[in-house]
Amino acid sequence: MADDALSGVNSMVSSLNASINNAVEAIKKSQSNQAVGDVKEYSKTVKKSALTTTSGATDIGVLAKNTTRLNVASTLAANDKVDFYKFKVTQKGEMTMGQVGDDGLRVQLMNKLGRVVADSDPKAGDDYKAFKQLQAGNLTVDKGDYTVRVSRDKGQSDKDPKNYAMQLVMGNYSQDFDTVAKQPAKGDTGMALTTGQQATLDGLNQAIGSMNSIPTGQTGTQKLMGSFSLFV
Repeated sequence: MADDALSGVNSMVSSLNASINNAVEAIKKSQSNQAVGDVKEYSKTVKKSALTTTSGATDIGVLAKNTTRLNVASTLAANDKVDFYKFKVTQKGEMTMGQVGDDGLRVQLMNKLGRVVADSDPKAGDDYKAFKQLQAGNLTVDKGDYTVRVSRDKGQSDKDPKNYAMQLVMGNYSQDFDTVAKQPAKGDTGMALTTGQQATLDGLNQAIGSMNSIPTGQTGTQKLMGSFSLFV
C-alpha cells in the first residue's frame, strides 16, 4: 500500500509541470521586482492550525515596500477545505502576487475586515479584475493586515491534494522570507497523513530548505519554480 501511495505521488508531481507552466506566464509580469544588494534569506517550517477560519491563519511575515519578499509553499491536503495565511503591509503601495501549483485552486486576498479584495475566480467580477491587477503588480493596497485564503475551485474533488507556492512583494526587496506550511499534528486533527501526503510535504520542506544553496536575487519565476525543483 505504501508503494502504491508513493507511486501516486510520483505521478502527481510529474503532472505538476503542466500547471506550473500556465502559472509562470502570470509571474513573468512581475520581473520588475528586483533584488537590491546582497539579499538576506530566511526560512521556517511551521504546522498549520487545525482551525479552518481566519483566526487560525498561518503568519508568513511583514510585507515592507522595497524591503521584503514573502514566499510560502504548502499542500491543500485531501479532505482539507481551506488554508489561510496572514501578513502585515507596512505602507500603502502596489502589491504583486506570484503563484504556481496544481490547477483547480482558488486564491482570495482579504483585508482585516474579511472583505475580499481580489479573487482568482473568473466569475468574481471586479474582484477578479483586481486579482489580475495583483498578478501584474498593479493593485494598490493600503497599510494594514491581510489574509490569503486558498481553497479548491468549485467542482474539484476534496480527495485530491493540491500543491502550491505563492509569493508577495511590493517593489524591490533585500530580504527574502520562505515559509513551509505543513499539515497540523495528528492530535490536532484526529487524522494521520497518508504516505503520499507526507512524501509530498517532505518534498516541499526539502525544496525550500535547498534554497539556501541557490544564488540570491532570483526573479519571482525562478524562486517559485525552485519550490518544486525536487519533484521533477
